[in-house]
Amino acid sequence: MSVELAHAALTISPGEVAGLTSTEVYAAFGTSAAGLSSVDAGVRLAESGPNTISVAVSSRLLPRLAANFVHVMAILLWVGGAVAFAAGLPELGVAIWVVNVVNGVFSFWQEHKAERATEALMRLLPITATVMRDGSPEKVDAATLVPGDVVLIEEGDRIPADGRLVEHVSLRVDQSMLTGESRPIRKASEPVDATAMTRLEIPNVVHTGTTVAAGRGRLVVTATGPATEFGRIATLTQSMTSMPSPLQRELRHVSVTVSVIAVTVGAAFYVLALALGGLSATRGFVFALGMIVAFVPEGLLPTVTLSLAMGTQRMAARNALVKRLSSVETLGCTTVICTDKTGTLTQNEMTVRLAMVGARTYEFGGVGYAPLGAVTPPADDRLGLLLSTAALASNARLTEDGDGAVPRWRVVGDATEGAVLVAAVKGGVDLVALSAGCPRVLEVPFDSGRKRMSTINRIGEELAVSTKGAPAELLERCTTWQGPDGSQPLGDADRGVVNLRLDAAAGDGLRVLGVARRVLAAMPMPGEDVEVDLEFLGLLAMHDPPRPEVADAISKCRSAGIRIIMITGDYGVTAEAIGRRVGMTGATPTRVVNGEELDRMTDQELAAILEDEVIFARAAPTHKLRIVAALQSLSGVVAVTGDGVNDAPALKKADIGVAMGVTGTDVAKEAADIILLDDNFASIVAAIEEGRAVYDNIKKFTTYILTSNTPEAVPFVVFAFSGGRVPIALDVMHILAIDLGTDLAPALALGAERPEPGVMDRPPRALDSHLIDRKLLTRAYLWLGPLQAAFVMAAFFGAFWLAGLRGFGDLPSSGPVYNSATAMALGAVVSTQIGNLFAQRSHQVPLRRMGFGGNRLIWWGIASELVVIALVVYLPGLRDAIGTAPFPPIGWLWLLAGIPLLPIADEVRKVVGARRRRK
Repeated sequence: MSVELAHAALTISPGEVAGLTSTEVYAAFGTSAAGLSSVDAGVRLAESGPNTISVAVSSRLLPRLAANFVHVMAILLWVGGAVAFAAGLPELGVAIWVVNVVNGVFSFWQEHKAERATEALMRLLPITATVMRDGSPEKVDAATLVPGDVVLIEEGDRIPADGRLVEHVSLRVDQSMLTGESRPIRKASEPVDATAMTRLEIPNVVHTGTTVAAGRGRLVVTATGPATEFGRIATLTQSMTSMPSPLQRELRHVSVTVSVIAVTVGAAFYVLALALGGLSATRGFVFALGMIVAFVPEGLLPTVTLSLAMGTQRMAARNALVKRLSSVETLGCTTVICTDKTGTLTQNEMTVRLAMVGARTYEFGGVGYAPLGAVTPPADDRLGLLLSTAALASNARLTEDGDGAVPRWRVVGDATEGAVLVAAVKGGVDLVALSAGCPRVLEVPFDSGRKRMSTINRIGEELAVSTKGAPAELLERCTTWQGPDGSQPLGDADRGVVNLRLDAAAGDGLRVLGVARRVLAAMPMPGEDVEVDLEFLGLLAMHDPPRPEVADAISKCRSAGIRIIMITGDYGVTAEAIGRRVGMTGATPTRVVNGEELDRMTDQELAAILEDEVIFARAAPTHKLRIVAALQSLSGVVAVTGDGVNDAPALKKADIGVAMGVTGTDVAKEAADIILLDDNFASIVAAIEEGRAVYDNIKKFTTYILTSNTPEAVPFVVFAFSGGRVPIALDVMHILAIDLGTDLAPALALGAERPEPGVMDRPPRALDSHLIDRKLLTRAYLWLGPLQAAFVMAAFFGAFWLAGLRGFGDLPSSGPVYNSATAMALGAVVSTQIGNLFAQRSHQVPLRRMGFGGNRLIWWGIASELVVIALVVYLPGLRDAIGTAPFPPIGWLWLLAGIPLLPIADEVRKVVGARRRRK
């Protein structure tokens, strides 16, 4: 019978079980206050399975590893290495293949190390639980819990399974890892109508992985393993597949584009070599492969990887730790940021802003838990009475950490009560003296039905009730109040005044507490209601203050064309007020959609409201995931912030998952691509700026690398069209020396460029735009490249002229003079590439504004080029391997003259382009 009961109980939803009495809960799950028998628990365990979360089996490693070596660019690099071997240059062939191997292994490692969110979920599950078995409490492995088990919980315990409370004593549960909201939630065992509540809002239901912040209780297990709220999130997390980033997709496009260009050019010149150059088929094939190598930027992929790595270092310096390299650039094309409120936009430290006593309002300076800040007007006896009464009705503690020089204050207990204590200290209340002088005699704990808590303290010869709670409910228990003229009867007009002030504070997004007291004639009898005939002392209005730098960060996002959407578990009024305060919303009211309303929406209706400004409040994990999917269906590049277990599916689903490093759970950090070391929204904006700079830099060094394709290809063109009478100025070995020797360090220096001025004043790049576009190809192949090629060929012929050879017909294709001429051509490529390095620092900003400083790697890149060319020309073993020879010293003057050629030409292009844009 117990197995059938357990199966039937599994069909009861949390909302349905919430409406049952404790006796009905026991009956529904076939158990009792004495718990299950060991035999019955064993039978149910066999039926329901262990209380664990299964881990999805990852795909096989070898196929994933092999995929990094067979994409188009990798194949071209394998071909490039083969060309080197065919040319009798095994050393460079090995070097190219080593680059390919390093690229593939590095890419595989980055992909392999990220996906551990489910393992982190399992680490959060408690190992043991105290359960009633055979009528006695005993410790058992949490994995053996089954529906119907009766579990005992107390302060500090992590709840081992989803359950329905049947007993409670002052129970508060920290659900932050599921809701994202930091304040502990009051829990009770009484039946409730949960029709309009989300699963996480039901006060008599608790969930796996959450923590008991205070009190104790008894629960009947209603769900275990995958059936729990925790398990549902784990299933969602595992079902999310990581999509290729925009940069990864773009690099595939680059690979295809470059491959098409290289193979087309190679095939065309194979035909030309046979028709005009008089080469044999075998020699023509090697010639065509040389052309392909000339158009394949062998150093592009390693330079992209290193540029991304350097971007991660700069982002780490700005408090954003990147787990996945491609995420750096994805941030740069982000169009929407879905952000939490608490701890990200706000400081996650409740602060009392206002106290209202009678007709007087007191303003509190300072933010956070440091008890520093003036009270305006200065505190008086009436405010002191309000603050001391609220402090007496609080269980939190205010503590000071640190080395004394820079103290750090924190609250142990409820954040709202902590804010009350901080305000009391600011108002001149000595908490130590208050606690010692007013010992607590009795506590009437907070109850979700009463919405208040009270304490009875002995104050001198008197007993006094101190009460704080929801103002509306508290007012109903009051007969007098601290009015403009002191203590006086509380009439309907007075209640209206208090309610107006309450509504004004709530409309401003403040959380408001009412405070009241009563002096007792004697100790109350057991069960006597002491919360009657109270004197209403006033209101305390508090908020979690926004981070001071967030408003500027949001302003930058607006300038950059990035939308901000708040998704929070808090109430809509509070969320809207915070959004207004930080500039997220405009002057007109913003639509606030709560979780219940979102559940009723179709996907089409959700997509429609996402076109406008909107805030999502009281949102559950599935809501955030659905919002992200809807935004992506609208072609948005979505970044999502999160810190709790509830955020893991959305963090994985998003294009960029951003976890909180300080308050975030291991689950969130494992699922995310980026971790904010300071939990600050402003750090996201700084990371976006760096992400845009990374893409700009990749475009810069791509142009830099492709520009040298033209001077590498032109010598083959001249050779072919001259019928072989003009020797090749740069053969395959020289091209490989350029691509792998002199171009890598300068290209890397361009990858280290800081964000340009105005990078956040333009919209995100369109996903259908390409890294290699018409403008880039025109600039590289039709403007800078031909100029560089002309200078290189002039240097090549100049070397023959210096050797006394004036005509084209008697130019040697081997020997010392030829090797000297190829060295001059190689040096001309290097000198013009030095100038190209400065030209590429910006596509539109004039060089005079960019300057010549600010990036020391530029100068190291230039130094490396000069060292390499000097070694190639003068080091005997190396020059023999590559096929060069020293040229006359006057040749260096010619090479120096080529340095300013490309910067000057590009400045002309910028001036002409600026005039066209103005027109």
